[in-house]
Amino acid sequence: MANVIPGVSGSTIAVVFGIYDKFINAITLNIKKIWLNKKFVLPIIAGMASGVLIFSKVITVLYERFPVQTNFFFTGLIIGSIPMLAALATKTKKGARIERAKIVSIIVCTLIGVAVMILFSILESSFGTSQDMAGPLPAFSVKLALKIFIAGLLGAVAMIVPGISGSLLMLIMGVYPIVIKSIPSLFLPESFFTALILLLPNGFGVLAGLLIGAKLVKNLLEKAPNHAYAVILGLLCGSALNICPLTKNLFQGDFLKSLSAFNGISLILSSAAALILGGAMSFLSSKFSPSEESSVRLI
Repeated sequence: MANVIPGVSGSTIAVVFGIYDKFINAITLNIKKIWLNKKFVLPIIAGMASGVLIFSKVITVLYERFPVQTNFFFTGLIIGSIPMLAALATKTKKGARIERAKIVSIIVCTLIGVAVMILFSILESSFGTSQDMAGPLPAFSVKLALKIFIAGLLGAVAMIVPGISGSLLMLIMGVYPIVIKSIPSLFLPESFFTALILLLPNGFGVLAGLLIGAKLVKNLLEKAPNHAYAVILGLLCGSALNICPLTKNLFQGDFLKSLSAFNGISLILSSAAALILGGAMSFLSSKFSPSEESSVRLI
């Protein structure tokens, strides 16, 4: 269920339940190793499948009935995870002071992450996919399939890092609504084929990301943990601007369009409550994330 919610890390939940190290070690193409660990692997797979299938329908309904409040909730999830990432980006060995040159490079990496997200926001409309959760499934195209594959791959890599949400990166890339709507559509005869061909690229991307990403993330966190987390921090800060209903049209030069959506006191109050709830959930869940050193050691 955590993997379905943008801003909440599935790996963080694994840490809470004390199975993170086993989970990372289970990511392999070695069939013999998987079979030896079947008492752990099979329940994990069954639990993940059940959580995704059940909760994806809930998210779809929320977007259809409460799109503004749902986006504010996701914005809160993003904002709530920023303190944890800022701490990881500036963390040093116990008692050591961070060097001034390193502070500058960390800031630069953070700004790069923000700039990438602003670029995503500017190019979103020309890339062929919207963030609409209420509309029909989009038609299949090679361009869309490639985007879904890349988003699945990056999301799987992010999922390996405790505190980082894979579904959040998919939301950032504009793929999350498509995947979430496609899952319950598999159970409808009229939309089964369309949903299947949209989910297959994501499935292959997730598999590739899990297999390739574990080693990549390990190397990055071992060699340049501060800068790696700084880039991620920048991506999150930029994504908050891109997802928040108040600012999502800012970089398209149509800020007034965002303001026009707030036409009632009940909408304003419910949106504020959703923002606070999302921020509190994300901030509290990040308290269960391991330290930088333990993350590297476990991976």
